[in-house]
Amino acid sequence: MSDHRREQERAELYKSIWAIANDLRGSVDGWDFKNYVLTTLFYRYISENLTNYINQGEREAGDESFDYALMPDEDAEGAREGLIEEKGFFILPSELFCNVVSRAKEDENLNETLEKIFRHIEESAMGSESERNFKGLFSDFDVNSNKLGGNVQQRNDKLVKLLNGINSINFGVGKATAIDAFGDTYEYLMGMYAANAGKSGGEYFTPQEVSRLLTLIGLGGRTKVNKVYDPACGSGSLLLQSAKILGDDGVKIGYFGQEINITTYNLCRINMFLHDIGYDKFDIAHGDTLANPLHWDDEPFDLVVSNPPYSIRWEGDSNPVLINDERFSPAGILAPKSKADLAFVMHALSWLSAEGTAAIVCFPGVFYRGGAEQKIRKYLIDNNFVDAVIQMPDNLFYGTSIATCLLIMKRNRPDNRVTFIDASHECVKVTNANKLTEENIQKIYGYFVERADVDYTVKMVETDKIAEEKYNLSVSTYVEKEDTREKIDIVKLNAEIREIVAREQILRDEIDKIIAEIEGGQTV
Repeated sequence: MSDHRREQERAELYKSIWAIANDLRGSVDGWDFKNYVLTTLFYRYISENLTNYINQGEREAGDESFDYALMPDEDAEGAREGLIEEKGFFILPSELFCNVVSRAKEDENLNETLEKIFRHIEESAMGSESERNFKGLFSDFDVNSNKLGGNVQQRNDKLVKLLNGINSINFGVGKATAIDAFGDTYEYLMGMYAANAGKSGGEYFTPQEVSRLLTLIGLGGRTKVNKVYDPACGSGSLLLQSAKILGDDGVKIGYFGQEINITTYNLCRINMFLHDIGYDKFDIAHGDTLANPLHWDDEPFDLVVSNPPYSIRWEGDSNPVLINDERFSPAGILAPKSKADLAFVMHALSWLSAEGTAAIVCFPGVFYRGGAEQKIRKYLIDNNFVDAVIQMPDNLFYGTSIATCLLIMKRNRPDNRVTFIDASHECVKVTNANKLTEENIQKIYGYFVERADVDYTVKMVETDKIAEEKYNLSVSTYVEKEDTREKIDIVKLNAEIREIVAREQILRDEIDKIIAEIEGGQTV
């Protein structure tokens, strides 16, 4: 099948999925209803994933007709321990998605059935290595919420519709196809929910194109990394780009992230599973990264990619412990309490391995404001940690039209030149937003790799020059804007004016002659 045909089919699949998602929510706000759709998608995925895994093993052993979904629960119990060790969880045959869907319409206690099944799935991982990745995973699927209906009957009707809607999606056949389809569908739905949710959506989801560019730059041509980390991981889209670019074995140890919002934390863990990342290859933590980072035992990281929240408040110097925190103390000053941006930058740098790269989306103000932020920039430049600053187009992110910048940092750099790239025009307009095409992505990445001056686009600047500019890291300070105004040849223009004046005089003389003749004729 051609790539064009495949893209057409994928676009049709997405169109139908979004139509289903919209139909399912009814009068409920889409942002509020997203957890129901996305969690049901996950429930279907792990049910089919486990069933296919068991069926494949039995069929390879000689039982061609074996189907785990038809197996009695009491017979399946014997495999519980082994499956939890291998897959990280266990689901009884009667509690598989396909069997629950088939009984849903007749189940007067469907809300209780789902609540029980989700509890059983979480409990199956308790006491095992996968417990952290499953604990509380279904907590945002409230079967008794008024969002589903005013009474039990109405809620169950909505749940039946939800199960049938997710069941109606055709994800194709084959392990690879199904994994791609489930994972990509999840990412697509999150993007659509974020795009339609205004500001709140942009806080947890980075558009796929931006994630791809940031990760490509962070990888810098490497084909393998040990560990990938995102200190403000949202729904995990940035972390997963490494898997998409490098393949299954490209990230040797795994994916690490921390997220402060409990709902988004759950979405991120679900996203990992839906992209077939094994429970032993990811560690997503819940909490405030700046105040209480939860991966001290896992750092340093080869690749740090992040789109942290812009200019949020944090404790800063009101917490006397933080100035002595080894993540922030090297700069000798903390980021302002009202703007935590550079606190995330310092945290990322602190946990970066000697050969690693950090690629971070930043609010433009952090590159030129004075005070504490200027002093932190001084620390970064004087120690030669800043590798590149890239000015991005405006209106790329959900919920904000701000033209963000990418900050690229390395601990060991070959020279003291910083690459400044003006990529503000590298985009295409799509409805009310701007979007990066693959051509845009490759062009920006090419500028980063080449590290050579390009008129009006790229400027290589030595750190001494940046110090002279009072550690201003704004791209516009170093990359000259092209003058697109029409150039005027003043000599030629003056000649044309003289010619016009001369012609004007001839016309005036002719008009005077005509008027004189008319007046002479009238006196006769």
